[in-house]
Amino acid sequence: MGNNLVIVESPAKVKTIKKFLGNNYVVMASQGHVRDLPRSQMGVDVENGYEPKYITIRGKGELLAALRKEVKKADKIYLATDPDREGEAISWHLTYALKLEGKAVYRITFNEITKKAVQQSLKNARQIDMNLVDAQQARRVLDRVVGYRISPILWAKIKRGLSAGRVQSVALRIICDRENDINAFVPTEYWTIDADLLSDKSKKVLNAKLSGKNGKKIEVSSQQEADEIKKICEKAEFKVSEVKTGERSVKAPLPFTTSTLQQEASKQLNFATSKTMRIAQQLYEGVELAGEGDVGIITYLRTDSVRVSDEAVANAKSFIEKKYGAEYAAASQDAGKGNGNVQDAHEAIRPTDILRSPDSIKASLSRDQFRLYQLIYKRFVASRMTPCVYETQNIKINAAEYDFSISASKLVFDGFKSVYSDSDEKQEGALNVKLEQGDVLKTKEIDAKQHFTQPPAHFTEASLVHALEELGIGRPSTYAPTISTIIARHYIAKEGRNLFVTELGEAVNAMMLEAFPEIVDVTFTANMEALLDKIGEGEINWKTIIENFYPDLDAAALKAEKEVEKIKIEDELSDVECDVCGRRMAIKYGPYGKFLACPGFPECRNIKPFLEKTGKSCPNCGKELVVKRTKKGRKFFGCEGFPECDYMTWQLPK
Repeated sequence: MGNNLVIVESPAKVKTIKKFLGNNYVVMASQGHVRDLPRSQMGVDVENGYEPKYITIRGKGELLAALRKEVKKADKIYLATDPDREGEAISWHLTYALKLEGKAVYRITFNEITKKAVQQSLKNARQIDMNLVDAQQARRVLDRVVGYRISPILWAKIKRGLSAGRVQSVALRIICDRENDINAFVPTEYWTIDADLLSDKSKKVLNAKLSGKNGKKIEVSSQQEADEIKKICEKAEFKVSEVKTGERSVKAPLPFTTSTLQQEASKQLNFATSKTMRIAQQLYEGVELAGEGDVGIITYLRTDSVRVSDEAVANAKSFIEKKYGAEYAAASQDAGKGNGNVQDAHEAIRPTDILRSPDSIKASLSRDQFRLYQLIYKRFVASRMTPCVYETQNIKINAAEYDFSISASKLVFDGFKSVYSDSDEKQEGALNVKLEQGDVLKTKEIDAKQHFTQPPAHFTEASLVHALEELGIGRPSTYAPTISTIIARHYIAKEGRNLFVTELGEAVNAMMLEAFPEIVDVTFTANMEALLDKIGEGEINWKTIIENFYPDLDAAALKAEKEVEKIKIEDELSDVECDVCGRRMAIKYGPYGKFLACPGFPECRNIKPFLEKTGKSCPNCGKELVVKRTKKGRKFFGCEGFPECDYMTWQLPK
């Protein structure tokens, strides 16, 4: 059989994949990229054809030496990095770093880490796809020239340590635009009129809503108008003019893509996008299950396709028919909405084995792993089920010249809802009385309520991911790191689930809009993503894009260096006094978050930890409880009098 070397990306996969292959296979991990552009310089030769200058990543020497040792022994080398552009590029870099020219080198990919998938990939080994490599190179070089050309200008004009990424700058602009819309919003007054009615056929109160006047839609915009309508209706007879019954079916949801998984995990589990991706990576790479050992329990997590393999469809159909009945199993696979941005290289995210229910492996998973796996599992099972069916009833009621309506629905076949309910679903009331045309209803009460239109909602991580996907900005692998970066740079702050722009974020966005409008233009960035996709399809040479992009960027940077004025960002002052010099201490940001520093630096170098107050008193000593974090980042509440008082709790006292 000979000796075979399989190189994967993550050490977590080594044990899982080794189990599926025989003794003739050695499995090792590259631990991500082994070559990259240097940190100390741009690393792109803009004078000579935009050639990137790759170097071995610091700290990878020992690892590469171990890999080269195994390469010498191997008859065949299989590069099994992730099945995407990034993985393709890592495989290409490995061929150079390990000097594999002239060796029997094969590229293998699998969308799930199961025995069948891994063994099948060996039978379908291929050469490295240079179109995918070039697409990744183009993205890396674009991001590098943007970052290294613009970031120094931000340092000079605003504050040291700032950065400007190609995608993160657009994401920041989207959030700033939303914040501007919220600030500019002028509320409009409107009124709703509800009538509580009684029927001789039932003791239950029926709630009817004003919907129009003489068959036309009406908007009530003042109290005077509302009072006039209320006065007329209180004297009028409420008579049923029309009763319509029907059926409404709701289609099963599509299986998860990266974007929809991040959105639903945020809404249903309150997971940050970065946490969702971290846990999904663990489920993909392999978890140790009792009786099975290490096994990957979901398919590849970076995808924008809703396609599912024929085998998985057949297995799901069989499972649903046995567990729920034949009437619950969908007849065919839903292709989903057409989207020009979708790259159909992967399947949707699904469990690798539909018989592996969440409850059956709960003991082997952490709490968060179980919750995310359960969400993925239920969504996939539901996606292969029939629609749910509602019986609907729409009743129109006349009172003088005004029209009222009652809408109700009743679930008559639960279909996919027997497994999964969407977080955005709106519930309608159920009407348990049968009304007929001509029925006269008694008036119990008529209520007019004042309302005001609401401004657009602040972005959450989930809604920002949705916006980025809708606009065609970034790709599945970029959503989580983009959001994490702008939070880490303190361009935006996260309070609860909502994202807010900081003063620093506003300053950076204002400068980018002034000096680099093209970089933060949504349409331009989306078109750039489309061009990168065409490189992956072999339609465009990757250097052509850089050649057309860089001269304009460089000209804009030179102009900004001369013309853009400095922006001073004042430090946010706390209410804590410096116990050395008496000044109010400023809130600063370090590698581990906020801390307090005296604004009198360098004369006064006093610093203190930043304590986020809760407004609750310590039950032991009466001092205030403050928010603290463990070494692993988990939040807890402790007494500000520590170490004199060591009270702590995971839950804030009521």
